[in-house]
Amino acid sequence: MTPRANPAVRLLSARSLRTHRKAWTAVFAAVAVTSALLGALALALGSAGLGHARVEWYAAAPVVVAGDQEVRWTTTPWGGETTTEKVGLTERVRIPSAAVDVLRAVPGVRAAIPDLSFVVREPVAAGGAGAAPGAGAASGAGPAPGAGAASGSGPLSGSGPAEARVQTGRSWEAARLAPYRLVDGREPRRAGEAVMGAGAGPGLGARVPAGAGTGVRVGDTVAGHTVVGIADGPAVLYVTSAEARKLAGHPGAVDAVGILAEPGVPVDTLHARVRAALDRAGLKDTASGQPLRALTGDGRGGAEHLAAPPARQELLQLLAAVSGTVVLVAVLVLASLVAQALQQRAAERDLLLSIGATPRQIRAAAGREVTRVAGLAALLGAVAAVPVFLVLRSTLRARDGVVPEGLELPAPNWLLAASPVLIAVVVVAVTRLVVLFATRRPGRPGKGGTRRVAGIALLMAGVASAGTAAFQGGDAAAAAAGAATVTLVSGCALLGPWIARAATKVLEPAFRGLGGAPGRLTAAGAHAHSRRLGAALVPVVLVTSFALVQLSAGTTMERAADAQARAATTAGLAVSGTTAEQVRKRPGVESATDVLRSSVVLARTEAGTPRLDRLPVLGVDASGLAGTLDPGVVSGDLAGLAGKGTVAVGATMAESLDVKAGSTVELRLGDGTPKRLRVVAVYERSLALGEFLLPKAELAPHMSDPYPARVLAAPERTSTEGPVVPERVSPPGAELNGLVSAVIVAAIGGLTLLSVLSTLTLIGAGRRGELRLLGQVGASAGQLRRMLGIEAGFLTATGLLMGVVVAALPLTAFAWSLTGGLPYLPPAQLGLIAGTVVVTVVAGVFLPASGRRLGR
Repeated sequence: MTPRANPAVRLLSARSLRTHRKAWTAVFAAVAVTSALLGALALALGSAGLGHARVEWYAAAPVVVAGDQEVRWTTTPWGGETTTEKVGLTERVRIPSAAVDVLRAVPGVRAAIPDLSFVVREPVAAGGAGAAPGAGAASGAGPAPGAGAASGSGPLSGSGPAEARVQTGRSWEAARLAPYRLVDGREPRRAGEAVMGAGAGPGLGARVPAGAGTGVRVGDTVAGHTVVGIADGPAVLYVTSAEARKLAGHPGAVDAVGILAEPGVPVDTLHARVRAALDRAGLKDTASGQPLRALTGDGRGGAEHLAAPPARQELLQLLAAVSGTVVLVAVLVLASLVAQALQQRAAERDLLLSIGATPRQIRAAAGREVTRVAGLAALLGAVAAVPVFLVLRSTLRARDGVVPEGLELPAPNWLLAASPVLIAVVVVAVTRLVVLFATRRPGRPGKGGTRRVAGIALLMAGVASAGTAAFQGGDAAAAAAGAATVTLVSGCALLGPWIARAATKVLEPAFRGLGGAPGRLTAAGAHAHSRRLGAALVPVVLVTSFALVQLSAGTTMERAADAQARAATTAGLAVSGTTAEQVRKRPGVESATDVLRSSVVLARTEAGTPRLDRLPVLGVDASGLAGTLDPGVVSGDLAGLAGKGTVAVGATMAESLDVKAGSTVELRLGDGTPKRLRVVAVYERSLALGEFLLPKAELAPHMSDPYPARVLAAPERTSTEGPVVPERVSPPGAELNGLVSAVIVAAIGGLTLLSVLSTLTLIGAGRRGELRLLGQVGASAGQLRRMLGIEAGFLTATGLLMGVVVAALPLTAFAWSLTGGLPYLPPAQLGLIAGTVVVTVVAGVFLPASGRRLGR
């Protein structure tokens, strides 16, 4: 008869579960929260995996031909197999206009419509009124003269103009791809005429009031064009095909080609014919020379919402990265709680062994008991995971700029919703695994030699990982610091009893000298129950170190980057909606530079592993940097940025790539165009300005919108309008990373705080007999309360100190590697961590004894 079927096992499990139901409450809560957190994370990963760019503009085109918006790099890492890395591009990869004629000849194609988009800017007066008719301009390959609000001959205002209104322009022919239709007026027939989209209307083909959502009617002037018609759909400015080609500014190329099918032609058939025609023609994109792509279904959305696919990939990578940390913390929390719940019943196990129970029966009974508790809790957490995920998704949607416009993150379907149940099964399996270790050789506890060796090995590995972080950069340093934290905390968990015993010996004189009888009781209890005290210390150390590392890493980088940005931005004025060329014409301007924002892709190996990084970059005018932007040059000369084919590199990146002034660097620009650039300077303020600075002339032709983000100007006299907003780049997905990280940190922080409270409550519930005995031999309720207060103070002080030590090693290595300084955490956040730990520990120590008189 197996132990599972043994009646004695069932009896032991049922009786023990009823006897210790209050103790199991703490484990139940931790398992439920852990299952909900991991289930929500699994749903988020599944939603991101199924996510896609929304199809809007090309809804009526079953097939869309566009450029390849990904860069691929195939290489062979050390001792590994050939792998291919890829990263998305956020600048438009255009295709040759010759593709239009090729596609029109494909059987089954009713129409092949070229799509050309351009940016329309209509400046807004500083006082908030709309611009005068004809004041605006449409920008194509470069900003049109007089397009900015700062153009003219008057003195330059310190405040600069208000931000220009920006919207998209397209040809009226391309409106058929949605399709959007006229609801008032007529189509444009000549240059200077336009149809205006009404804005977010009630649906395709529906009648909407003229100008709804835009405030524009037939006869008005928008961006120098007379509005001759109003269309449904978004607020787009439609012009003639000829004018669209002119304003787009890239002759011989189009953004994409939408294909309308003949009636009755299936999408699969049309796609196969289009693919074959493109292959026969051998057409390549105009940037990197990759074959053109024929997109169908949800894939068409990537051709119109360029930022959506890269953001989805970044979200997947972010969630995958934090998943490892969440799983490790969850396993550590569950293992500590379940082990403590079982270990504090050692006397009960010894009694059962002495009356004939076998070790196998005891393990089986404990496993059955844990499964009943954890199984119900895990299922409850799995159900709660769905609303937790929905709250997370709505949080991402509610914050502007976090999730790009057009990125769809689907709600869980039935298949996806099953993932929390699978997570629940895994959580139960983990708790069962803990039982095997916590109940092995019951009644014959070893001296813990293996545990000490493993704990010391983990501490050494954590120190080595922290040392690795000191010699890495960027993501590698952050990953090494995170690994060091988890490893050090795991080592402290194994060495908890010995750490508690050592701390007690150090503090014993203070206990006995200042605490009186309660102090002596605390010291005696700590000596007798060092394993119990160590179990209580572990979650305090975990929550302290984790919170310090996660919060300090971000604030340290932010502080260093802000300081560099303030030092780098020496301009007295910053204006938008104009160009440096126009600003220089104003009286009182000594120098000015355009600032363009784009990205580049860098292929490199890190520790033998290939990686592709999409990095933010700035495009500037070398002649206008004096008095406007100071990157902190350490070698070379920024004057060399005056011509194409040049680049300035941040000092950290230059060291990583082993380059210097005069070397060459291979990059792919924002649209995937490969470039070999000569390094003309190395600068130190790369946290603020990015790892690369490029000439405006090099960057602009490879941007979807080459208009300057803003202009930095140096006036002849000091401005009295207040400080200029410092110039600073943000890594791709920085806002998304920040929000998701904040949510995950809050969730893990809550889990570890629950672990602190649950562990202390569990310990307190198991020592009520001890407190009752102390009361019976003469200890007063006040003495017992003071004893508990001393224990709470000991746990708080020791846990905070150990947490700070554990966090200090990886944080210092991380901060020194990236900033050359020490880690920083605002005092308010440091106080919040300490205060939260104090409140949680005090509640965990005193709650089990509340509601009754101590010692009675």
